Amino acid sequence: MAWQGLAAEFLQVPAVTRAYTTACVLTTAAVQLELLSPFQLYFNPHLVFRKFQVWRLLTNFLFFGPLGFSFFFNMLFVFRYCRMLEEGSFRGRKADFVFMFLFGGVLMILLGFLGSLFFLGQALTAMLVYVWSRRSPQVRVNFFGLLTFQAPFLPWALMGFSMLLGNSILVDLLAPCTSQQACRLHISRPHLLKLVWSLTRVRGLLWDTSTTSWRMSFPTSLEARGCC
Repeated sequence: MAWQGLAAEFLQVPAVTRAYTTACVLTTAAVQLELLSPFQLYFNPHLVFRKFQVWRLLTNFLFFGPLGFSFFFNMLFVFRYCRMLEEGSFRGRKADFVFMFLFGGVLMILLGFLGSLFFLGQALTAMLVYVWSRRSPQVRVNFFGLLTFQAPFLPWALMGFSMLLGNSILVDLLAPCTSQQACRLHISRPHLLKLVWSLTRVRGLLWDTSTTSWRMSFPTSLEARGCC
C-alpha cells in the first residue's frame, strides 16, 4: 500500500519535472553503482564533434556529482522550482516549457564551451530558479529559515551560498544570461514560427516557379515526346 501511495504521488508530478528528476537520480545512481563513469558523461566538444559521442550533450545536464549534500541540495531545487514553473507559469503549455529547456540548454552548452565547463546541471537548476523568481516577483522566500526576502533576490542568495561552499560562481552566472534569452525567445516564439512558416511557403513557391520555368526552357526527352 505504501508503494502504491508513493507511485500515485509520483505520477501526479508534471511530466517534464518527473522525467528530468528521474533521469538525474538514475544517472547518479548508475555512477554510484559504477555502472557508468563520469568520464562517459561530461561535456567534451572534441568527443562530441570528432568522435560523435552526441549523448554527452544531454548527460552533462544529468550528473550532479556523487551522493551527498550537494546532490540532494540540487535535486531539491530542481524538483521544487521545475514543478512550480510547470504547474504555474507554464500550466497547459508543456511544449513551451520543453522549448525553454532546450533553448536554455543550447545556450549553456555554447557558454560552457567558452568557459571550459564539463557539467551543466547546476547551471540548468540556476536557470529554473531565476525564471521562477522573475515570474513570481511578489512571492516571499524563506531561505533555510535564516533570511526572508522577495523571490527576485533568490538567485543571488544561492550564488552567495555557493561561494560559501567554495564552488565556482561561473555556473551561477550563466543563469541570468541564458534565462533572459530563453524568456525573450519564448515570448517571441509564435512570431518566429509564423516567420519560418512564411519563409517556407515563399521558398516552396519560388521552387515551383523555378522548376516550371526550367521545364519550359529545357524539356526532358520524355516531355519532348509528349509522355509527361
